Amino acid sequence: MEKKIMDIIWHWIKMIVVCALFAIVLRAFIFVPVEVTGKSMSPTIKENDFVVMENFSEIKRFDVIVFTSSDGNTYVKRVIGLPGDHVKYEKDQLYINGKKLEEPFLDGVKKHKNEYVFTTDLDSADLIGTKKIPKDQYFVLGDNRRLSKDSRSFGTINSSAILGQARIVYYPLFHSKIVK
Repeated sequence: MEKKIMDIIWHWIKMIVVCALFAIVLRAFIFVPVEVTGKSMSPTIKENDFVVMENFSEIKRFDVIVFTSSDGNTYVKRVIGLPGDHVKYEKDQLYINGKKLEEPFLDGVKKHKNEYVFTTDLDSADLIGTKKIPKDQYFVLGDNRRLSKDSRSFGTINSSAILGQARIVYYPLFHSKIVK
């Protein structure tokens, strides 16, 4: 009887150790928590929100990414231009390679601030010096365009600087959501 109890206890100890190691690996390498500083992604992600970032998915247009800039700061921004794209804004309208694209994630913001131009006119060719975004580079903007330090000020982001994609806001609890 005593041996059976010891076997059960030993089994649970092994299970706890394996689960703890699995959780540590997941947290350290796959689902990494990040605190958001600044208001450049508001209202999508607010200042002092905590997001879970994953680093194994392919980067697509309009993904929200976390990256480290050349000045050493970590930023959270939205991917607007992919390698090979030409990005242009004219009268608050996004054009990628001359094609008009909608930005549904900005609908609520633009409705509240329609008395001003939300995204100033820009042409990626003027900002980065080439017609198309170079290979392994991404053009990023914050959702709060008036207050965002982004590719308009520091240029494109190299794929090697991307830490991952923001997937879930988990704290504060009342603001928990999937990042879109």
